[in-house]
Amino acid sequence: MSSAEPSRFSLGACASLACLWEATSAKPGNVHRGADFEDLSYADFLASAAVIGPVIERCSEQGLGATVLAGVEATQRVAGVNTNLGTLLLLAPLAMAKGDTQLAGKLIEQATADDVADIYQAIRLAKPGGLGEVEQGDVAQPPEHSLLAAMQLAADRDLIARQYTTNFADVVAAADYIESHLAGGRKLNDSIVLGQLLLLSRHGDSLVARKLGQQLSDDLATQAATTLALYTQDIEAYYRGVADLDFWLRADGHRRNPGTTADLLAAALFVLLVQNRLSMPVQFYAPPVE
Repeated sequence: MSSAEPSRFSLGACASLACLWEATSAKPGNVHRGADFEDLSYADFLASAAVIGPVIERCSEQGLGATVLAGVEATQRVAGVNTNLGTLLLLAPLAMAKGDTQLAGKLIEQATADDVADIYQAIRLAKPGGLGEVEQGDVAQPPEHSLLAAMQLAADRDLIARQYTTNFADVVAAADYIESHLAGGRKLNDSIVLGQLLLLSRHGDSLVARKLGQQLSDDLATQAATTLALYTQDIEAYYRGVADLDFWLRADGHRRNPGTTADLLAAALFVLLVQNRLSMPVQFYAPPVE
């Protein structure tokens, strides 16, 4: 669903706020305010969220590829690491389309050769984990395809690329799911975690698959589905399941970090903000139990 009313906030503010919320939510396996990685901190994500806001604000005048590249460059200046390449790849077309996922898909179809070149440069600059080499559409080589064709080549191994070919179907599903739990009285932190479990249960995580193999990603999907099922059966068991999943994801350093799913969630929150589907002010945490 979507709202006919314009967003209460600018596109840049929506982007920064979506990224701040996504990074702050206590999602299993991800960095959040209570859990840093050795080489990547919660502060890195906060700084990245702040600097991409002005970049997203200028998306219409910059164009698709230039927006992604400028966002990565700004992030590198403040964080020096890749915190948000996938998020920027999703936010740039969504921002240009003001949250309309169908229109975003059309903008991707209309992307120019310059857009593709800028996006390839952004990917090389960000150096995402587990990228490897491929026969067609390798970003280490000059672009040979349209943006849509390049994403179609990667869609079976990368969930970000798949959004470009499906009019952001998984982003829409996550946005709807988060919204439904907010409407049911859940606070935003818990709703985002539920959204993560939904996406993981459906797809695993393509970053995990690239780094550690499809079987481990499939195992992740099974564990997420089991944990999510507990939510409507036994809430105490559900929270124990979330904690157990978090422990398992962190058991191998941060190689099991479901980072692609985090990018999808940031985009889902951006859609909810731009489409004015959140009741403000949002309560992020549930009140403490007395």
